[in-house]
Amino acid sequence: MASSPISPATQLGSSRSATMLAMSRGMFVKPTRTSHQMVRKEKIGLRIACQATSIPADNVPDMEKRKTLNLLLVGALSLPTGFMLVPYATFFAPPGSGGGGGGTPAKDALGNDVVAAEWLKTHGAGDRTLTQGLKGDPTYLVVENDKTLATYGINAVCTHLGCVVPWNKAENKFLCPCHGSQYNAQGRVVRGPAPLSLALAHADIDDGGKVLFVPWVETDFRTGDAPWWS
Repeated sequence: MASSPISPATQLGSSRSATMLAMSRGMFVKPTRTSHQMVRKEKIGLRIACQATSIPADNVPDMEKRKTLNLLLVGALSLPTGFMLVPYATFFAPPGSGGGGGGTPAKDALGNDVVAAEWLKTHGAGDRTLTQGLKGDPTYLVVENDKTLATYGINAVCTHLGCVVPWNKAENKFLCPCHGSQYNAQGRVVRGPAPLSLALAHADIDDGGKVLFVPWVETDFRTGDAPWWS
């Protein structure tokens, strides 16, 4: 039986298939490193290792010196920061107890400490004048009929809604202008809507003659009750 001849188209297709197979195999062939590349990398690694181990011992930073420098830096930064914080702390801190007796010095309208002898020269019997008292509250200094300072001060904050209650000399009372509450000459409530008497504070005189306000924690002598403000 005679063999059939292979057509040129069949030969061309077989040739193309072989070419594409060879190209696809070539794409998945993993390139191998040449001996020249491996030797070069070994030389580079050796040179880096030599450089890393060639630092002289006397050039290594001293840890004690670094600690000292860090402490100096922290100190240099903390000093100005502390000075900047002092005014803020003073501003936000609540008024503390001052004076040798543990009280708060009474301040006049100009912010000066009240000296008892000087105060009595300009304030007569029966006078009630506002000063700055405990926690900065407006507090009346009371001059008795014998022209001596009373041993108590009267907080001027109304117990109704917190208005400052003025002294009315003609009425001999403290009359609240907000809602009509009234208090007698010692600050005891005599008319509402205020529910309680005005708070008290001790008015002491220190060794230098200055008036000090001290918290009143004893029984309220006006009512015989425990102090509601303590």
